[in-house]
Amino acid sequence: MTPDRFEIRDRLSRARVLLLFTPELCGSRDPLAVLAAAAPFVDVVQVRPKSVGGLQRGPCEARATFEWARRVLALEAVREFAILVTVDDRVDVASVLWSEGLAGVHVGEDDMPVAAARAFLGDGPLIGLSTHDFEAVLEAEGGPADYLGFGPVHATSTKGYSNGLGSDACWIASEAAAKPLFPIGGIGIDNAGELARVGRAAVASAILGAADPRAAAQAIRAALEAHDD
Repeated sequence: MTPDRFEIRDRLSRARVLLLFTPELCGSRDPLAVLAAAAPFVDVVQVRPKSVGGLQRGPCEARATFEWARRVLALEAVREFAILVTVDDRVDVASVLWSEGLAGVHVGEDDMPVAAARAFLGDGPLIGLSTHDFEAVLEAEGGPADYLGFGPVHATSTKGYSNGLGSDACWIASEAAAKPLFPIGGIGIDNAGELARVGRAAVASAILGAADPRAAAQAIRAALEAHDD
């Protein structure tokens, strides 16, 4: 079923935890079982199977993205908890699966330009945009992206970054941005509380690779909500 464009943006505005769903990070376990366990504490799932060569530096492969996105959309826990499902890189896959409930796509600096992605997809699907400094955050204001990723917060092997911007930079960027902003990079249970003032985070291995994915997702969400009081 095609998503309602206004409903998904309302849900996005309230989102806390964006799970970067890379099946390979689940190890020998069933990735869908790992996702189902974490689902009660996740708001957005971004499907991004590893690109050829390992590190997430190039576009995800179209067929793998398509097949994994359909599996995620069909997962009962995803429907039960009304989780927004997007794909990484693949504007083509987002277009095809929009009618099946996919909410949108996330594009980075090496992917299709965000304006071109919006022209291709139309007004309905969500589009996320990666940013890595304040200038890029400010440039995104007034543009067609619905939300921003910002980072890396900390050094992270998943994307191959050896240095991070720090949690204070994330808070400043979130204050400057009118759009929802999700810090990304090296975020886990031990440091998610540093982002409580932001209240959002994009997480991958800290949940997918955890011995107890449900407990990890719950702890990260609680840390992000700590500033609400």
